[in-house]
Amino acid sequence: MVKNRRKKNKSLNKKQSPRVNWNFFILVGIAIILLLGIFGFVIYKLQIKPVIESPKGEMKKIPADVKKEMEQPNQATSSAEIRVPILMYHYIEYVQDKKDKTRQALNINPDIFEQQLQTLANAGYTFLTARELGYIIDGTKRLPKNPILLTFDDGHWDFDTVVLPLLKKYHVKATAYIIPGFTGGSDFMSASQIQDVINSKLVDIGAHTVHHVSLKGKLSPVVTYEVTQSKLMLENTYHISVVSFAYPNGSFDQQAINAVKDAGFTTAVSTIPGIMQSGQNRFFLNRLRPGYRTGETLLNYLQNTTFKEY
Repeated sequence: MVKNRRKKNKSLNKKQSPRVNWNFFILVGIAIILLLGIFGFVIYKLQIKPVIESPKGEMKKIPADVKKEMEQPNQATSSAEIRVPILMYHYIEYVQDKKDKTRQALNINPDIFEQQLQTLANAGYTFLTARELGYIIDGTKRLPKNPILLTFDDGHWDFDTVVLPLLKKYHVKATAYIIPGFTGGSDFMSASQIQDVINSKLVDIGAHTVHHVSLKGKLSPVVTYEVTQSKLMLENTYHISVVSFAYPNGSFDQQAINAVKDAGFTTAVSTIPGIMQSGQNRFFLNRLRPGYRTGETLLNYLQNTTFKEY
C-alpha cells in the first residue's frame, strides 16, 4: 500500500510541475520591440535633421575616403579635364530681414544677378545645364566655346518670381536643385511654381535630397532614401527625368557617391571651389560662388586656375 501511494504521489508531482508563463515572455518581447522601434525612430529623426546652409560650413575639400577610392587602379578614367565654371546660387532677392545673417550670406541682389547675366552673355559664354555637361563628359556632346553653368540650390520661391523672368529675358539656361520634401513650404516654391519653371524649357531640374540632409557619415539606409527618393519624387510628380544631384552643404563621402551612382544620376555638384571638371569628379563637380562680381571683375575671376575658399 505504501509503495503504491508513493508511486501515485510521484505521478502527481510530475503532472503538477510548474508551467512556463509564456504570456510574460511575450509581453517582454513586445516591450523590447517597442523600445527598439522608438530608439530607431529617434535615431532616424536625428539622421534626417535638415542642415542649415552656410558658406563657412560647406565642404571645400575632397574627403579622405573619396581620395583613396580615386587612387584605386580600377578608377582610372579616359575623360580629359575640361574647363567649365559652375556658378552656385541660393537666394536672388532683396533681403528684408537684416538680422537673417544666413540668408544674407547666401543672397545675391537681383540687379547684381542681372548684371552678371549681361556680363557673361556679352562675353560670349554658352550656358549649359548639368544634364548637358554629363553628355560632354561622356563624349556624346561637343564642348562649346566658353561653357558655363548656373546652378541654384534648394528651390526657393524667388527662383520662379525673380530668376526665371531674367533667364527668359536673356534666354539663359540653368539647373535648379529641388528639395521635394520642402515643396510648398513658406520659403520654397509650390508645385505649380516648379511646374512653371519646367514649362519654361530653360531649366533642368536636379535633386537635393528629400529633407536637405547632410549626407557625410550618415547611416546607409538614410543616405539611400534621401538620394533615391528625392529623384523618384520629382520624376513621379512632374513626369520628368532627373539626372543631376546636389549635396546639401556640399557634404558627401564615398558612401554618398555610391548612392548617387546607384540611383541613376549622371552628375552631382559639390561646394569644392574649382573650375576643372572631368569623369573623375563627375559626382562631385567643382563650383564657384560669383559673389557680387560683375563686368571685368567677374570675367577676370573666371580666368583663374586656383580659387580660394570662400
